[in-house]
Amino acid sequence: MVVYFLFTPFFLKYKPNLQPVPCRKKIQRYHLKMSKNEKIAVKADQIPSRKRKTVYPAPFSERVAGREKRQLGDYFGLKNFGVNLTTLAPGSQSSLLHRHSKQDEFIFILEGNPTLLTENEEILLEPGMCAGFPSQKMAHQLVNRSQKDVIYLEVGDRTANDTTDYPNDDIVATFIDGSWVFTHKDGSQYPKND
Repeated sequence: MVVYFLFTPFFLKYKPNLQPVPCRKKIQRYHLKMSKNEKIAVKADQIPSRKRKTVYPAPFSERVAGREKRQLGDYFGLKNFGVNLTTLAPGSQSSLLHRHSKQDEFIFILEGNPTLLTENEEILLEPGMCAGFPSQKMAHQLVNRSQKDVIYLEVGDRTANDTTDYPNDDIVATFIDGSWVFTHKDGSQYPKND
C-alpha cells in the first residue's frame, strides 16, 4: 500500500504500523512567463485588427472588402489552431465559397444576422448560433446581406499541406510552411500580394 506524504498523519494516527513514503518529486508549480508587452487576458476588441486585410489575390480580394479580422489566437501565440474575431460590414463576405481538404472550421455568431451559404442552401443565422465545417465536406461562406455589422468568432486548425477548393471560382489555395499559395485550377500561380 502506498501512503502519500500529504495523508501520512491521518494514516499513522489510525494505522501505526504504516510508514510514510515520500513522493518521488516535490510538486512544483510553473507559471507562464510573459514578456512585458504581452498580457494573459485582454478584451478581444482591443487586439488590433490584421493589417493585411486578405491573402486572396486580385480580383478575389475585392470580394472580402469590408471584412476585418482580429487574430486572437496569434496574439496569444497559439500554434495549433487559429481564433479570429471577425466583423463583416454590410454587403461584405467572409471568404469565397470554399472547403478544406484537411482543416476543420467552426463559427459562432456574436452579433448580427449573416447568411450562411453552402453549395445546396442558404441559412439565415442569428446571435448564439454556431456551425462546424469538417474537412472535405460542404463548401461554405458567410455573407452579410443586412444593414448592420456582423461579428462572429471563427476557429480553425492549422494542419499543414491543406488544400482549399473553391467550387465557383478559378482558384486553389495550398497551405505550405504557414502561408497560403494561390494557383489557378490549371496549376499556374497568381501573382503574390504585398
